[in-house]
Amino acid sequence: MDYTLENLDVYKQAESFSDKIWNMVQSFDYFTKDTIGKQVARSEDSISANIAEGYGRHYFKESKQFYFFARGSIQETKSWLGKCERRNLIYKVICTNLIEEANLILLKLNSYIKFISEVQKKNIK
Repeated sequence: MDYTLENLDVYKQAESFSDKIWNMVQSFDYFTKDTIGKQVARSEDSISANIAEGYGRHYFKESKQFYFFARGSIQETKSWLGKCERRNLIYKVICTNLIEEANLILLKLNSYIKFISEVQKKNIK
């Protein structure tokens, strides 16, 4: 098995999710892109970026901290998506699908954090 960041499922899903939202934001008008568009793009890009940074850290505690940041970015992105839907920038079905995808990434990330925690415990003993 090739244990690289690029083969980590949660990272691949976060990258794909990021691209979907980026493409969505491209359809916004200038004002919307400049305000809410930038916010949702930054928060969704932060998910995979924090996973990558955590993966690159040497110590488990540092790694987990960045995975926790990624969890926060998922919640922030879901909040921005809700605003996009309420402000009629995206259809409800698109918002629902993206939030469901974010929730799946969150579940996978939580599982990965649990896995890292268990590996850490084994290495301490």
